[in-house]
Amino acid sequence: MSFEDLEPRHVDGDALKALLREDLDSYAVVDLQARIEALEGEIRRARQAIEAKSSQRNAADALFSFKGSGAS
Repeated sequence: MSFEDLEPRHVDGDALKALLREDLDSYAVVDLQARIEALEGEIRRARQAIEAKSSQRNAADALFSFKGSGAS
């Protein structure tokens, strides 16, 4: 079992699907720019979460790795 197995899974993705289907024609340019800024912020947040999870996993792997320690 890995750390990723313990993480809750978002299997439905309804919010993302709704976002992708939304009609953008009714938005003003300023609204579209604000939307882009918000989405770019969410992308940064997701990347930070990935980086944090990767760092945690790497730390755990290093802690529990006995390669080269002489242990058999």
